[in-house]
Amino acid sequence: MSLSIKEIRDNCIRARHLMQRSRQQKFAVGAFNVDNQETLIAVARAAQKLNAPLMVELSDGEVKDLGLDNVRDMVDNYRAEFGIEMYINLDHAPTVEAAKRGIDAGFEFIHIDISQANHSATDQEIIDATKEVVEYAKFTGALVESEPHYFGGSSNVHEEEIDYEEIKKTFSTPEGTKSFVEATGIDTYAAAIGNLHGKYPVPKVLDLDLLQSIRDSIDCQISLHGGSGTPLNFFERAAQIGVSKVNINSDMRYAYRKAVEKVLQEHPEEFALVKLMDEVKDAVQVVVEEKIKAFGSEGNAVV
Repeated sequence: MSLSIKEIRDNCIRARHLMQRSRQQKFAVGAFNVDNQETLIAVARAAQKLNAPLMVELSDGEVKDLGLDNVRDMVDNYRAEFGIEMYINLDHAPTVEAAKRGIDAGFEFIHIDISQANHSATDQEIIDATKEVVEYAKFTGALVESEPHYFGGSSNVHEEEIDYEEIKKTFSTPEGTKSFVEATGIDTYAAAIGNLHGKYPVPKVLDLDLLQSIRDSIDCQISLHGGSGTPLNFFERAAQIGVSKVNINSDMRYAYRKAVEKVLQEHPEEFALVKLMDEVKDAVQVVVEEKIKAFGSEGNAVV
């Protein structure tokens, strides 16, 4: 059932209040990708158990599979059932039109990422597209997130080592960050400080001194994409510096996949897979709870 404009705007106001609380109380909000109902239930259970505010998010492929309106309905239903503070983020919307559809569907958070879909997009093309989404989002009050260049990696389990010398070429700078935020008017800046999409054979290393410099250069929120495979102590320190949002996907996918393989191997006779999914949901929930605690958001929900 579609939300009214008033309901959407009220949700967006609450989402803005959450971001303000995260800055004031120095915790980060987990943004957890969902591509099926079992994962959504696992996220909702973790939020309820730890009384933590969070977001579920969908990238373009997940949107195409599940549908914007279907996700909106499921999130609203589980939010009411579990009595939790939960919002939706449209992750890496590849076009202005896709971002606008997310806003129209009542998503409280919108990430417009022209460079992810078009690595050759010019700085001005990225700025112009981001500004258009920022302006469109004013109708509902949705918070808009973006970054000035392509962010590396992919949400999968990788076998290759991390080439930090190459990655450093795409790190955010305080000067570039300030310029982009002022040019676009975004609510949230997606910083690149060593974070990388995906899960790799070695732990990621975040440049927290650079993060502090970026934090000092802007007033808006800061997000970290590619949180999977990062030692938890980095998140604790990042939240203290002023990161308000951390994206998690690959760690959840890995837990889901491994749990599915395990239960199928243990129950080869069972074809009613719904009977096997409790263990899968439990495995994903463990990952979500671990991240929530590291982000410092446990006990910070306002319902």
